[in-house]
Amino acid sequence: MHAIRELLEDQEDRFLHPRAVRSRDTRGRPRDEPACDIRPAFQHDRDRIVHAKAFRRLKHKAQVFLDPEGDHYRTRLTHTLEVSQIARTIGRALCLNESLVEAIALAHDLGHTPFGHAGETVLRRLRPGGFHHARQSLRVVDLLERDGRGLNLTHEVRDGIVHHSKGKGEILLGGASLEAQVVRVADLIAYLNHDVDDAVRAGVIRTEDLPGPVVRTLGRTHGDRIGTMVRDVIRASMDRDWEVVVLSPPVHEAAVVLREFLYERVYDNPEVHGDFVKASKILEELFAHFLARPGWFRDTLAQPLPGEAVEDLAADFLAGMTDRYALALYERLFMPQPWRSL
Repeated sequence: MHAIRELLEDQEDRFLHPRAVRSRDTRGRPRDEPACDIRPAFQHDRDRIVHAKAFRRLKHKAQVFLDPEGDHYRTRLTHTLEVSQIARTIGRALCLNESLVEAIALAHDLGHTPFGHAGETVLRRLRPGGFHHARQSLRVVDLLERDGRGLNLTHEVRDGIVHHSKGKGEILLGGASLEAQVVRVADLIAYLNHDVDDAVRAGVIRTEDLPGPVVRTLGRTHGDRIGTMVRDVIRASMDRDWEVVVLSPPVHEAAVVLREFLYERVYDNPEVHGDFVKASKILEELFAHFLARPGWFRDTLAQPLPGEAVEDLAADFLAGMTDRYALALYERLFMPQPWRSL
């Protein structure tokens, strides 16, 4: 059966761009293991990620709006799937390794906290040494999944996970593989556009509120803006002879303007952010509760990882929570419960 994997690896050699990462050229895994007989290394990684518990929990973690009533708002899971779709489109057009692109995209937010970036802000302040969801995603795949054994992913996927995050920093970043750079820009394309869509749906902004340069450069509709940015990445990266994955200067500038608009009108809007601030206090109190009762916490809730500091275990536990589980646990631990007679 190993001939199937080798056949697929030979296809990569024939069809991928010279700068693409070949599966057979992987720098390996943290722990040696036999290669799959039918799947190249990055396809195998993709499959492990999809079956991970942390991946399933993304469906109940907020993207922009906390526990929205409507069925069509994005969650962290649907965001991840949109990133994957956009990244695969770009990666395939550039003749890069689509399996590597997809694996990085599907894993990039596995370490994200409940309650969006508000939860990340809390853990960054509380955890000694700080907290960042990209590093936590790597901790998830290296250590926390499969009862402390981790997923044992390839170096290339793990490197792409830690290079995906931008925040308010530089949109584009060299130094990583082209496949990792594709995911970084696909993450931007996805969240800029679907967050506009969700904010309009929620009545927080109107389409007419979008800055003029954004509409003129990227387009007026959700589909137009995504299409413009995807085509621009492909064209601009080809123009740079596959040296780096880039946006053209006009589209890059419009993306920066749109990101600033979203921070001002949506992410930092008290109407949206206020509930996350309230929710962040739940994480603060839970963290303090765990640290005040380390024995109980280790015995009842924490993942049994010998040698790990209780602060790290508490951060792992909180980061792994879904929004609704955090609210339910807080209610169980801190809210009075009705007395029941037997």
